[in-house]
Amino acid sequence: MPENYNITYFDEIDSTNTYSLRNIVGLNDRHVVIAARQTSGKGRLARKWISDIEGNVYMSIVLKPSDTMDKELPLSNITQYMSVVLCRVLESYGVIPEIKWPNDVLVNGKKISGILSEISTQGSTLKGFVLGIGINLNLSQEDINAIDQPATSLNLLTGQLINRDLFIKQLLDEFFMDYDSFIQDGFISIKSEYQQRSS
Repeated sequence: MPENYNITYFDEIDSTNTYSLRNIVGLNDRHVVIAARQTSGKGRLARKWISDIEGNVYMSIVLKPSDTMDKELPLSNITQYMSVVLCRVLESYGVIPEIKWPNDVLVNGKKISGILSEISTQGSTLKGFVLGIGINLNLSQEDINAIDQPATSLNLLTGQLINRDLFIKQLLDEFFMDYDSFIQDGFISIKSEYQQRSS
């Protein structure tokens, strides 16, 4: 499948979501921002996402679908769509993920990923959506123990080092493969998959 997205890569940044929101006017639809490390990673409800360890996924996707820029739906469910996509990719590594409403992805009851969507507006005009995702791919048990909630990492689950760049490519290809259908049909297009994986 040909790539239909552009990527900006940083060795270190405050937050890929913050950067994307700050520069959203100049970023095209389907622009992906990736960092090796973040100094101020963002989670839901103003929580901080630990993201200063290399080898993991710290990424944001800028979305500006022209036919939805005047309304929130279906992109109000974009985090649920991403959670389903991530589950598909994780399953290809032989693990069994589950979704904790609304969009946390867990394995064996421990968090492996967090997803955050934010919108940029100017007055009443919607300028775009930013979909951020953090995924624990390569953490040590010591790293895990330092997290203030039950967490896990794909390398600990599989017993092998995970190729981050390959994982990101798998995730983006899977995300954009059904993205147009999701934009057209909304949550109904993933409802059964979401419910099957919900904890």
